[in-house]
Amino acid sequence: MKEKRFWIGILLGVIGVVLFSSKAVMVKLAYKYNVDSITILLLRMLFSFPFYAVIALLYSKETNNILIKKIDYAWVVFFGLVGYYLASYFDFVGLKYIKASLERIILFVYPTIVIILNRLFLQQPISKNQTIAIFLSYLGIIIAFSNEIEISGNNIYLGGFFVLLSAITYASYLVGSGWLIPKFGVVKFTAYAMLVSCFSVFIHYSFINETDLFALPWQVYGLGLLIAIFATVIPSFLVSTSIKMISSSNFAIVAGIGPISTIILASFFLGEELSLIQFFGALLVIIGIIITSIKKDKL
Repeated sequence: MKEKRFWIGILLGVIGVVLFSSKAVMVKLAYKYNVDSITILLLRMLFSFPFYAVIALLYSKETNNILIKKIDYAWVVFFGLVGYYLASYFDFVGLKYIKASLERIILFVYPTIVIILNRLFLQQPISKNQTIAIFLSYLGIIIAFSNEIEISGNNIYLGGFFVLLSAITYASYLVGSGWLIPKFGVVKFTAYAMLVSCFSVFIHYSFINETDLFALPWQVYGLGLLIAIFATVIPSFLVSTSIKMISSSNFAIVAGIGPISTIILASFFLGEELSLIQFFGALLVIIGIIITSIKKDKL
């Protein structure tokens, strides 16, 4: 029975990771219809909003028998702004300039950023294995980008910078929100943070509205819906369930298919190609993050 549960957890994890990986590909497809970053992000949040609103309502009465203060709700708002609104916006902007496959390679290093932030702000030591893992991850990124400048031009640096900002803001959210999750619970906290992100995007769009939301190609609405349901809501619960069933250490290994699945999807739907040396760079990143995640879980 335990073995069956383990393999079901593996399957759910694989599906969740692949679905998450499809987000970058669908965003790149939407950009082919001359839609800007904030508009496609708005569609993602509009279609996601009802799901998270219902989830927040259903879990509103759930308690972990831990006192929740008013300041805790203020922190939820803050981390919702940083972890989901800013991280998503930076990611969507970065995707305008770089390949979906390269975007996933950069985003995949967020566990190493978590370790670095913990060292800087929480004085947590970095082990030798973690140092090696961090070195491998960033060496992999350098290798992956080594000849991309000749293919994509100088904008590759701008796109990479925005995606790295996305990884940093998401890592900051993970570091800072760790003490809030036990109070609210994972599902409730995530739903609340996502709702904050939704409202932030709504406000952002209202201030810089440059497009008519009701005059977009039908393909853009369709992609927005797919991003919301199949690359946001569904995988978030599949991944959470998988981690519960197989542990975060095992899921770290499963998550290693993320960049690979993005590369495959981007090749099939976008016609993107990576050189052999870029594949090698991606492999180094994957190895580094697996080492980092496993070591972090053991600590």
